[in-house]
Amino acid sequence: MSVLKITEENFEEEVMKSDKTVIVDFYAEWCGPCKMMSPVIDGIAEELGDSVKVGKVNTDENMNLAQQFNIMSIPTVMIFKNGNLAKTFIGVTSKSEILNEVK
Repeated sequence: MSVLKITEENFEEEVMKSDKTVIVDFYAEWCGPCKMMSPVIDGIAEELGDSVKVGKVNTDENMNLAQQFNIMSIPTVMIFKNGNLAKTFIGVTSKSEILNEVK
């Protein structure tokens, strides 16, 4: 499955109302560590396919979402299960750490 572009407009539908686990990467284009996380997130989306949703939120374009989830440092990866925040990773995180929380 490809990585979804999550915005303030589709967050409720794609994340909060999803019947699947959702991995959300909060990032910014200018952020060096975020660029390091991008292939990790893409790899997770490819590996897990349709069993989960994987999305990215550009914090510069979606400041209200960043505020809502108290994003103080990026990259921040959040895992949502049944519309509830289940786990948060701040900073560069390994693929295996994220996958361990999803499986």
